[in-house]
Amino acid sequence: MFASAALRKGLVVLALLLPFQSAFAQGARYPEKPVRVLVGYAPGGLPDTVARIVSQKMGERWGQQAVIENRAGANSGLAAELVANAPPDGYTLLVTDNSTHAINPFLYRKLPYDPARLLPISLVARAPLYLAAHSSFPANTLNEAIALLKANPGKFTFGSSGIGSTHHLCMEFFKATLGLNMAHVPYKGTGQSVPALIAGQVPLVWSAYPSLAGSAKDGRIKLLAVNSLRRSSSAPNLPAIAELIPGFDFAPTIGFFAPAGTPRELIARISNDANEAVKSADVIAKLAGLDVQTVGSTPEEYAASLKSDEGRYAKAVKISGATAD
Repeated sequence: MFASAALRKGLVVLALLLPFQSAFAQGARYPEKPVRVLVGYAPGGLPDTVARIVSQKMGERWGQQAVIENRAGANSGLAAELVANAPPDGYTLLVTDNSTHAINPFLYRKLPYDPARLLPISLVARAPLYLAAHSSFPANTLNEAIALLKANPGKFTFGSSGIGSTHHLCMEFFKATLGLNMAHVPYKGTGQSVPALIAGQVPLVWSAYPSLAGSAKDGRIKLLAVNSLRRSSSAPNLPAIAELIPGFDFAPTIGFFAPAGTPRELIARISNDANEAVKSADVIAKLAGLDVQTVGSTPEEYAASLKSDEGRYAKAVKISGATAD
C-alpha cells in the first residue's frame, strides 16, 4: 500500500512537471520548421522593412526561414486578430508598431482582437517620421510652412496612411497645438499616401524615410522636419518638432508579439534571438541607412514602453476626433 501511495504521488508530481518540461524542451529545440511572421501593414512601409531585415537575420540564426506575410488593414488590427487567435507555439508572430496597444484601444469602440492576447516579445526598432512636402509647396523650412499654413487656414490638405494611424495623429496633434487648419485626406497605407504626395494630390504627408528617400533625393519632394524628440543623425539640419512643441514625440516603434499562452521560456528565447539580430553589424548598417535605430529589449521593457505611449496617443485620438467604427 505504501509503494502504491508513493507511486500515485510520484505520478501526480510528474504530471505537474510535464508541461514545464515540455515548454523548456520546445524552447530548446525551437524552431523546427519555418516561422510565420505577420506584418500589420502593406509592403514597403516602415514595419514591413524592419520585419524583413530583422526576421531574415533571425532565420539565419535559427536555421529556419521566417516567412513574412503582409495583412494590412484596421490599423494593424487584422494581423493582430490573426496572431491573437493563433496557436501559442512560437510559429506565428506579429511585427507591428505601437498601434495595437497604444492607439487602437482608443480609436475603436470594439476591437477585433484583445490586446491582452498579444504578448510583447522585443522592441527592435525606432524611427522618426518626416514631414514631407511636394516640391511645389511654397515653403522650404518648417517655420516657413507654419507661417504659410497659419496665413491660409483651410487652403491646404495633408495625406496620411489612414484614419487613426501614427501619421494622422501626429499631424492632428501638430495642428491642434499650433492652431493650424488643414483637411485630412486618408489613404490605405504609405503605399498610397506617399505616391499621392509625389503626384501633387496632397501637399503634405508624414512618413518614414524608406518611403521618401528616393523622391527626396531627386527633388520631387522636400523634407521639413522630424517627429522624434531629437534631430535625426541622418538629417541633422532638419528640426525636430519637439524644438517647437516640448515633448512632441510620435516616432513609431516596431516590435515582435506572440499569442497569449506562449510559454515564457519560448518568449524569452525569441526575444533573445531578436535582440541578437538587431545587435549584428549588418542589420544595424542596413537599418541605419534607412534612418532606423535598432533597439532590442526584454518583453517586460517592451510592455512598459507600450504603456508609456498610451497617454500621448489617447490625447491625440481625442484631439483628432477620429473613430474607426
